[in-house]
Amino acid sequence: MRTGQKLQPKGRVTLLDTQQVSERFQHRGRGAISNQTGRFEKETHEAFDDGWGTIEEDAGRLETQLMKDTARTIITFNKSPDIHFDRSVNPYRGCEHGCIYCFARPSHAWGGLSPGLDFESKLFFKDNAVELLKRELSKPGYLPRPIALGINTDAYQPIERELGLTRSLLEVLARYRHPVSLLTKSALIQRDIDLIAPMSHAPIVRVGISLTTLDRTLARKMEPRAATPQRRLDTIKALTEAGIPVTVMTAPIIPGLNDHEIETLLEAAADHGATGAGYVLLRLPYEIKDLFHEWLAQHVPDRAARVVNLLREMRGGKDYDAKWFERGTGRGPMAELISKRFARAAHKLGMNQNRKPLRTDIFRPLEDADGQLRLDV
Repeated sequence: MRTGQKLQPKGRVTLLDTQQVSERFQHRGRGAISNQTGRFEKETHEAFDDGWGTIEEDAGRLETQLMKDTARTIITFNKSPDIHFDRSVNPYRGCEHGCIYCFARPSHAWGGLSPGLDFESKLFFKDNAVELLKRELSKPGYLPRPIALGINTDAYQPIERELGLTRSLLEVLARYRHPVSLLTKSALIQRDIDLIAPMSHAPIVRVGISLTTLDRTLARKMEPRAATPQRRLDTIKALTEAGIPVTVMTAPIIPGLNDHEIETLLEAAADHGATGAGYVLLRLPYEIKDLFHEWLAQHVPDRAARVVNLLREMRGGKDYDAKWFERGTGRGPMAELISKRFARAAHKLGMNQNRKPLRTDIFRPLEDADGQLRLDV
C-alpha cells in the first residue's frame, strides 16, 4: 500500500490514483503528509508495504530538531521587479508553523533535506545574526532601504519565543533607525510592541498579519502550528491600539478552497483595525506542487480536483508559472475576478489609503565596519 496520493500530473484532474491515506499515518501537528525527496537528490524514496505490517503503525509525534546555522552574511539582496523590497533578513531556516502552501519549502532541498516534513521539523537558527547585521549595516557606502525581516520563513515562529533572535535584530534596526517590514501569522509579535510602536511613529517599520481563513478547522489542517484565526485578529487589534498601522495579507488565495472568504476576511480585519490589505495567489513551485496535491487528496478529497483545475486555468494550463508580475496573481477570467473582488472590497472598507513610505533619511550606523563604536553619532 502506498502512503501518499498524487493527482494526475497533466490535463484536467478528474480522479485520484490511489486510496486515501488514513489519518493515523499523518504526524500530529504537521502540515505535510510526507517527506518527499528534494529535487537535488539522486534517489527518491517511497513507502510501501513489505509484508511486515509496519506501514500500519501510527505515525506518532514528530519532534522538532533545532540546529545552528552559522552564516557568513545576513542580508540577502534580490532584483525581482515585482516585489516591493530588494533585501531581506531571515534569522531562521525552516518553519514550525507547517503551512502546507509555504513558498519557502523548496529552499530546504538545497541542504539535502525534504521540503516536506523536514522543513517543519528540522529547523536552523543563525546564532551570529545580530553581529552580522551590525557589521553589514556599518559598511562604508551602505545605502539603507527597507529590510523584509523574516520574509522567507516566519520570524515569529514558535522557536522565537525561546531564542529571541527576531527581537534582537529589531533592537539593532531600531537603534540604527533602519526601515524594516514584518509579516507574520503569529501572535508573538505582540511581545515586541514596545519596540515596534516607536518605530512606527518615525515611520521606519511596516507590519503585516497573514490571515488566510476564518475557518478554524481549515486553518488547523492548512497551518497546523500557527495562531488561530481569532488570535490573529486579536493581534491586529492589539497592534493598532498601540498606534501601529497594520496591513492584512490574505495570502495565499486558493481558488475553490478559501477564495469565497475574500470579503469576509477583509471585513474582519478592518473591524479589528487593519488599514491596508494585499493578497497573493497560491504558488506551487518545485516540490510544493506534489506536497500540496497530497494535502488536498488527504484533507479535501471532494474538492481536490476542482482546486487543481482552477489553479491550472489561472496559470496557463500549468501548475505554476513564475512569470514576473503574474506569479502572484495569475491570469485569465478567474484571476481577473479575484483581483476585482479584492480591490472592490478593500476600497469599500477604506483600505490602502494614505500609506506613508518608510523613511531612510534618519538611518545612522552606530559602529564602524570593524565593530568599533562611532564617536560622531
